Amino acid sequence: MKTKILLHIVSLFFLTASCTKKDSNKLTIATAANMQFAIQEITTSFTQKTGIPCDVIITSSGKLTAQIQEGAPYDIFVSADMKYPETLHKNGFAAKSPEIYAYGKLVLWSISDEIQPSIESLTDKQIKHIAMANPKTAPYGEAAIAVLKHAGIYDLVTDKLVYGESISQTNQFIVSGAAEVGFTAKSVVLSPKIKEKGNWIAIDENSYTPIAQGVVMIKKEHIKEDALKFYEFLFSAQSKEILENFGYLVTTK
Repeated sequence: MKTKILLHIVSLFFLTASCTKKDSNKLTIATAANMQFAIQEITTSFTQKTGIPCDVIITSSGKLTAQIQEGAPYDIFVSADMKYPETLHKNGFAAKSPEIYAYGKLVLWSISDEIQPSIESLTDKQIKHIAMANPKTAPYGEAAIAVLKHAGIYDLVTDKLVYGESISQTNQFIVSGAAEVGFTAKSVVLSPKIKEKGNWIAIDENSYTPIAQGVVMIKKEHIKEDALKFYEFLFSAQSKEILENFGYLVTTK
């Protein structure tokens, strides 16, 4: 029952989110799944300060990039890495060069109170499934693969790996118990709805390339003034405080 209730709560947050009322002048912000909780607080604070409503579209960075290149009407892209924003800029879809707004951190998490996650335990027989985001489209999945290879156990656990389309789906695998453990973003386990659920450990940051997360404004015939306001707000002291509370390392612009 506890797991079902928690799964229901998590699923509500892992779907597309929106902030404030619908409006013809609303901003549409494409957001990487690792930012799903932090972006809710950031957009809420932004709307309270400016009165500008926002819609937030959440999925993997790779999928969002493909959608943008296919003409999706997004105003801002808040990515989980720099590779995808740089790709958009190179291909003419970004208004200017991407900037790093934060560095994300990776954790290993289990919803079970009986499991104490560790890299060494991943080869144990009791661990039958290890969840992670698809490394082909999600930077946190790519980082998780790097961790396993750094530990020298990738070949030993390959058959245990189950891939979520994004961090959102990966979290659902973990919460439902479909995977005994999984790699996710630190921002997830620090979120109010998930905090103190199960057990998690921070991953040694020397075992994977720092996850530099970038943002770009999408190039349009007329860039919305409101989009520029949100872009600047993401680098504000107020936004940085929110990001730090979710475990991100923030940068100076």
